[in-house]
Amino acid sequence: MSGSRAAIRYAKAVLSLATDQKSAEAVNSDMKSITNAIAQSEDLNQMLQSPVVRSSDKKAVLTSVFKNANVATTNLIDTLISNKRLALLNDVAASYTELYDHMRGTQVATVTTAVPLTADLKTKVLAKVKELTGKEAEVENIIDESILGGFILRVGDIQYNASIANKLDKLKREFTLN
Repeated sequence: MSGSRAAIRYAKAVLSLATDQKSAEAVNSDMKSITNAIAQSEDLNQMLQSPVVRSSDKKAVLTSVFKNANVATTNLIDTLISNKRLALLNDVAASYTELYDHMRGTQVATVTTAVPLTADLKTKVLAKVKELTGKEAEVENIIDESILGGFILRVGDIQYNASIANKLDKLKREFTLN
């Protein structure tokens, strides 16, 4: 699970509250937006981590960036600010998403390919993940041209590497051993 113990505790508390209020899915959407925004904006990440920027300024930025956020999400941000733990926001959001997926019995299958997945291939990957793990999954496609072709599938602790680069590397090792 990603994040520190404190981040996981905050995520569990928000998940419990959101589940009670029947807004867990909306909060999950907010948490995904938060992790995406922080991942895409180095300035936002630095602002959250900075001890120099005042909490009121951080709150103003976050409320303007996430103005359509669920009440539970805004309450989380307020709680993190009042406890001087706003630097944990990204870890809390990532932990929440993992806990939410675990609660629903779903998981994220990361598929690394040289080109974007087609809808047909995505359906086949989902079926294979269901067969391997017995759980539903969401597919996250990462494009990495260095694998040349094929794919790398990661689901939880399972990794299956069927990339051309991996096969070429295996051949190279076999030739150097002989």
